[in-house]
Parts: sequence; C-alpha cells; structure tokens
Amino acid sequence: MTADLGRADLDRAELGSAELGSADLGGADPGGTELGSADLEADGADAPRWLDGGEMAAWLALLRVVSVLPQALDRQLRDEVGISHTYYSMLAVLSDHPDRTLSMGELARLAATSPSRLTHAIAAMEKRGWVRRRQCGADRRVQYATLTDEGLTVLRRVAPAHVAEVRRLVFDRLDPQRVEELRVIASLLADGLAEECGTP
Repeated sequence: MTADLGRADLDRAELGSAELGSADLGGADPGGTELGSADLEADGADAPRWLDGGEMAAWLALLRVVSVLPQALDRQLRDEVGISHTYYSMLAVLSDHPDRTLSMGELARLAATSPSRLTHAIAAMEKRGWVRRRQCGADRRVQYATLTDEGLTVLRRVAPAHVAEVRRLVFDRLDPQRVEELRVIASLLADGLAEECGTP
C-alpha cells in the first residue's frame, strides 16, 4: 500500500514511559552531587559499568523519544479516527500482506505487540467492521485476522495525515545524512533486542 510507512514504522519498541534517573545509572543526581565510584561502585571485577556523561545524555534522549513520540502519534490518530498508533500499525501490517490476512501470532510479531493486547485490539476493530477473524481449518488453535474493505477504507483515509505527522515530528528535522544515521542506529538496536527476545 503506497501510503503505508513500511516496516520501520511498525517496529517500534515499547519501552514504557518510566525513566531511570541519573542516580540509577551513575550520572549526577538531581541535586547536582556527583555520584562517583566511592559512592556507588563495587570493588574489583563486580564493579558496574556506569554510564559516562555522553552515554547518559544519549540514553535520556532515547527514553524521551520512545515515550513522547508514540503519545504524539496517538493524539493525531485519535483525533482523526479514534484509534491508537498500535491499532493503526495492525491495520497497516494486514494491508501489506496477501489477501490482507495474517495469523494472529504473526500479526502480533510484526506489529510489535503482545498476544493479549492484539486479541483485545482485534476484538475492538472487529466490532467496527474493520477486521474479520476466522479459525484455521487444519488447526483450530490458530486464528487468522483479515483486513476488511471497510478497514482498508479507514486506513487509506487516515494514512496521509499520519505519514504527514511522522514527517513533521521526525524527518523534517533531519537531513539525509542524519536519516541514514538514524536507520543504522535504530536497526542495530532493534536487531539486538530481537536477538535478546528470541524473535526474528
């Protein structure tokens, strides 16, 4: 689907909104007191590898992005069609596959969400007529989700505004070199997380 953002838009890691403060990671505390090795570090080989100043700044900036960006995208989508970015991602993933159909397990993986959250979202969208579920004939434990014509119409209506918001919030702030750097760094982190979690 031409309006779809593609895989990069769908592989968002949901790290949550809680942030680790400087004292947790070895930087300066909010009062400005330096937490050095004498205060926190264990002796010998068991000493933690505390973040240095540059690493702390990068880490806190990353936490801000993964917390604030999804909230901003959610606001735009809720204003447009009353759904979150997670729901949009599920519709977009389905639209990009043959017959607009995937197993529930594969859809959860590609949309980067949990099976329980997926089940809740699909049930809600099924009530709206955007998605249809059916059992696998060969294995009753497997369910498939299909994007309906009505769901595709909704996706086509909201996708242009969503892509414009992604461009405004992210890519309009970056030149082509920075975009490539972002791709490399995000891919490196995403691949490492997938390996840690045992997902492809």
